[in-house]
Amino acid sequence: MILHEMTLPAFVTELASNSPAPGGGSIAALGGALAAGLVSMVGELTRGREKYAAVQADMDALCAKGKKYAETLLKLIDEDTAAFNDFMAAMKLPKDTDEQKAARRAAMQEAAKSTVEVPLRTLNLCAEVAKLALVAVREGNVNAVSDAGTAGQFARAAGTCAAYNVRINLLGIKDEAYAAEKRAAMNAALSAIDAAMAELTELMEKRLG
Repeated sequence: MILHEMTLPAFVTELASNSPAPGGGSIAALGGALAAGLVSMVGELTRGREKYAAVQADMDALCAKGKKYAETLLKLIDEDTAAFNDFMAAMKLPKDTDEQKAARRAAMQEAAKSTVEVPLRTLNLCAEVAKLALVAVREGNVNAVSDAGTAGQFARAAGTCAAYNVRINLLGIKDEAYAAEKRAAMNAALSAIDAAMAELTELMEKRLG
C-alpha cells in the first residue's frame, strides 16, 4: 500500500482506522506537500504576466522549488509510516537470551533514529516552504495572496507537527550526542519558520486590510 498514491477518501479512511500508522508524522508531510503545491500555484498565477515582469525570475524559482518540495514531501508520507513500522518490528524481536536482548536493543536504537530523521526532513522542508510562501505573499499575484498566506500557515502547522514527532522519538534515543545534534537542527528549523511567518503575517494584515 503506497499511501501517497491512495485516493483522498481511501487515505482518510485508513487514517481513521485503529492502525497507529499513518499518524502525525505522515500527516505533517502531507500538510507540507499541500503547502508546497499551493506556493507553486501562486507562482504559476504570477509568472508570465506583464504586471509582474520584475519578479519573473523569483516566480520561476518559486514554482520549481514548490513542485520539487511537494514531490519529496509526498514520499515522506510513506517514509514516516515505514520508519514507525520498522521500529515496531524491532520491538518484536526475540529477547529470550542476553544476545537476543542486545541485538533487540541495537535494532530498536537504529530504528528509533529513523523515526527522528524522517520527521526532521519534513520539518526542514516545511521551513523552506514557509520561506517560499513569504516570497509568494511579498511578490506574487495580489489576487492569490490569500492562497500564499494559506500556504504559509499550512507550512507552519506541518512543521510544528513534524517537530512534535522529532521530539517524542528523541525521548527513546540513548545516544545523547546524536539527540543534542538533532534537537539543535529542529530548533533551527522552527526558528526559520517563525521568522518567515512573522513577516508573512504582518504582510497579510496589510494586504487584506
